[in-house]
Amino acid sequence: MYEEYWRLADKPFRNTPDPHYLFFSRQYEEALARALYVVTEGQGAMLLTGDCGCGKTLLTRVMLDELDPARFEAALVAYPNLQPTELLGEILGQFGFRNISGWSKVRMLDTLGEFLRHTSRRGASTLVIVDEGQTIHSGETLEEVRLLLNFQRDRSFSLSLVLVGQPELRERVAALPQFAQRLAFQCHLSGLSPDESRDYLRHRLAVAGGSEGIFTRGAEDVIIENAAGVPRRLNYLADFSLLAGFGKSAPLVDAEAAREAADDLGW
Repeated sequence: MYEEYWRLADKPFRNTPDPHYLFFSRQYEEALARALYVVTEGQGAMLLTGDCGCGKTLLTRVMLDELDPARFEAALVAYPNLQPTELLGEILGQFGFRNISGWSKVRMLDTLGEFLRHTSRRGASTLVIVDEGQTIHSGETLEEVRLLLNFQRDRSFSLSLVLVGQPELRERVAALPQFAQRLAFQCHLSGLSPDESRDYLRHRLAVAGGSEGIFTRGAEDVIIENAAGVPRRLNYLADFSLLAGFGKSAPLVDAEAAREAADDLGW
């Protein structure tokens, strides 16, 4: 709607997990490096947590983009609040197995084990990402996630597991010592600092082909203060600010337009 007015090739503040727009703050770089290490070196499992809107899902998509699809088989479980057998069925389905409705749990586990062995024999690795892990309400399902790590070779794990969720997931995993002890890393994404938030806004504008000067310093200050370092909130407020400036045919997005956008969002 406003892209042509601001001379943008794209909307820079969409709240979708587009790896093209990932801003590499220090903590994001560290979390991505650790996740890639766990996966490429067969280190078993990693727990990635963060507050709502901090970019956890985006980071996993970037990780998938970094992996050679010829060397990695990957399953992404985005809605894991399932019963144990349903979870296994979802994973097998993403690995290409069809018509598995009605299979017993034993058959599913045997099939997954054979798939892992076949993948290993051809020199590839297997990755399972479980996103939104805090939505898993069944203790049995969380235990099933842990049991995926029982698939092991002599010197490494047969699959890598990246468990992603909001902070309460850390407490649930910590309550299962047999799970927590198998985690190679635990990473937590917190909000961006004010300086990082400013760089984040300018980075996304640049990726979309725009000038970092579209926002005045005052507008940036208003956006940063109201977003409190949460990337999703930064996106919403920056997007509404661009719309407000466009609506006024303003040459730049100023603090007044940003405050108007914050008011529209009820912030």
